[in-house]
Amino acid sequence: MLRCGSRLLRSYTLIITEKPDAASRIASALDAEGKAAKKVENGVPYYLAKRNGNIVVVPALGHLYTVAGKKKAGRGYPVFDFHWVPRHLAERGASLIRTWLKVISKLAENADKFIDACDYDIEGSIIGYSILKYACGGKENVARRMKYSTLTKEELEKSYTEPLSSLDFALIAAGLTRHEVDWLYGINLSRALTAATKNYSGRYATLSTGRVQGPTLKFLETREKSIKCFVPIPYWNIEARVKVGRRVLEAEYENNPVEMKTEAEKIIEDCRDIDGETEKVTVKTFQQMPPLPFDLGSLQSEAYRLFRYTPLRTSSIAQRLYLAALISYPRTSSQKLPPQIGYAAILKKLGRIPEYKQDALELLAKPALKPNEGKKIDLAHPAIYPTGNLPEKSLNSAERRIWDLVVRRFMAVFGEPAVMQSVKVAININGNRFHLNGRRTLEEGWIRFYTPYFKSADAVLPSMEEGQKVAVKQVVLEDKFTAPPARYNPSSLLKRMEKEEIGTKATRAGIIQTLNKRKYTREERIVVTDLGLEVVDVLNEYCPAVVSIELTRKLEERMNNIQQGNETRENVLKDTIEILKPVTEQLKNNERLIGERLSQGLMKARLEERVIGSCLACKNGKLVILRSRTSGKRFIGCTNYFEGTCKTSFPLPQKGSVKPTGNACKSCDWPIVRIYIRGNRPWNLCINPLCPTKKKDNRI
Repeated sequence: MLRCGSRLLRSYTLIITEKPDAASRIASALDAEGKAAKKVENGVPYYLAKRNGNIVVVPALGHLYTVAGKKKAGRGYPVFDFHWVPRHLAERGASLIRTWLKVISKLAENADKFIDACDYDIEGSIIGYSILKYACGGKENVARRMKYSTLTKEELEKSYTEPLSSLDFALIAAGLTRHEVDWLYGINLSRALTAATKNYSGRYATLSTGRVQGPTLKFLETREKSIKCFVPIPYWNIEARVKVGRRVLEAEYENNPVEMKTEAEKIIEDCRDIDGETEKVTVKTFQQMPPLPFDLGSLQSEAYRLFRYTPLRTSSIAQRLYLAALISYPRTSSQKLPPQIGYAAILKKLGRIPEYKQDALELLAKPALKPNEGKKIDLAHPAIYPTGNLPEKSLNSAERRIWDLVVRRFMAVFGEPAVMQSVKVAININGNRFHLNGRRTLEEGWIRFYTPYFKSADAVLPSMEEGQKVAVKQVVLEDKFTAPPARYNPSSLLKRMEKEEIGTKATRAGIIQTLNKRKYTREERIVVTDLGLEVVDVLNEYCPAVVSIELTRKLEERMNNIQQGNETRENVLKDTIEILKPVTEQLKNNERLIGERLSQGLMKARLEERVIGSCLACKNGKLVILRSRTSGKRFIGCTNYFEGTCKTSFPLPQKGSVKPTGNACKSCDWPIVRIYIRGNRPWNLCINPLCPTKKKDNRI
């Protein structure tokens, strides 16, 4: 039995939450006096609240259970028999989970009611279901479900007093299947790649691939090969610099780009020393609609555009803001804001904050509040919106930025359309037509609510009339070359994954991070390493099905169909095993060849990671990160040192990690590296200690 002060609790409702912060907030919201008592047993916190009876709220630590093979097979494969086990039995460094589960099991013994209050999505549903089934002794069928999108007191009270009568077993089945399918792919394919490399080289290195990771790397590899094989083709752009009033403006030739130089030169000659005349002035007024509410993907993309935050970082920040009851649940794919969230109430709360007061009052003065919504719907949660709550503790700069972005986006979706005007002036210069393009904002509408995150690109032209003579100052020919396809960045890669419908809103950012961690990719403008290229080539050659975007998308559809009741977990798992059986056999039969190729890729990746740039002293050596055998200190040295032809070397900071930037110093031309030291902001360093830009206190 549990003790509450001097009393023993003989019966109570046990509420399971996903994380400690959520448990604390839920307990405080439900306690009649708002003062839930915190208890700690063996390092595990839980909370006692009183509200028409006793309530015990205990948190998980995310997933407490995971998929594992039934038999201990070392690192052997294939493995198709699995079961769900406590994480400490399957993962190193998870010993805390054993204690956590013991405390939850003890708390469940005298509980007479059970409520799952984990986040209402696939992951949260699996976490709650697993704890109720295994740690609480089969209570998953009698438990009720709290469903909420914010951790505000009002919504938590409502979700407690009006719970769903049961868990969402269709959603749980879909989630369990997704984890099991991903485990079958990941464990078998990753073990095959790792074992092949280890058996060939004798050196262990973790190599991985999976159901989503493989196809994602595949379209990165396709882009990388397109870039490397790209042959630039010359073309020419023609511009006329014309004087209108006191301004000199640049007018573009209407048929840019010109593919033949002779044709371009003839146009230049035809326009020489000849003035132009305006043929047509086209003025159009149009509306620019307010932006759509944020779903997780669009929030991640916008945070990358504005702040260069990776999708994973944005997701982590948004989760913290949600746990602080400042925004709604972020892992949503919805672009809808239902009236039930209370638009006016949120704006009134935001109006208490000085920087939002004026905008909130302006929106509240409107006859009706109607958001501009998108088509995407998420049945579990609405789009991301601010709760209107004030921060209970100070936010760090990144948290404040994301919170402000969410607040201003929320207000912007209620704004009026912006009214824009475009002006296009056609200028005839001896039979050759050039265009001036202008644009200006007539009415800001929603833009003022979204400032400073959106700025209208106004380019106002002077007043012009048809038939007006225009002085031509110069007609310029620009030599240009076609550019290769743009590299993906974390934001554009996330959008591609969404478009291809692979992965989920909760997992895509982690996949991008894993590719970098495995050294398959590097840099912000994503470059696929030699190792990444080799992994894709091996998978393409020996098991093309596992990098098939189409196959991955079909599996996603089937798992979604489980949630709709149109597919069974058993069929999906059976078909997955049938796909993997010949794949693992093929990998095993070609293990030595695969091991040789991957080992070479690993060696290249390790060398590639150490190369900083070219040596300016000897002209043909490479500057690499080395470590002194005598002092153990790292430094940068030229590869020609080992040939006895170059002694160039530079010191390095001894703490943190060093990454090449691919850029050269503008003052001395030696390479610039980026230094990452935990707890500090990354900083760029010219490796040359004698660089003119360096101060005496430079950190080396």
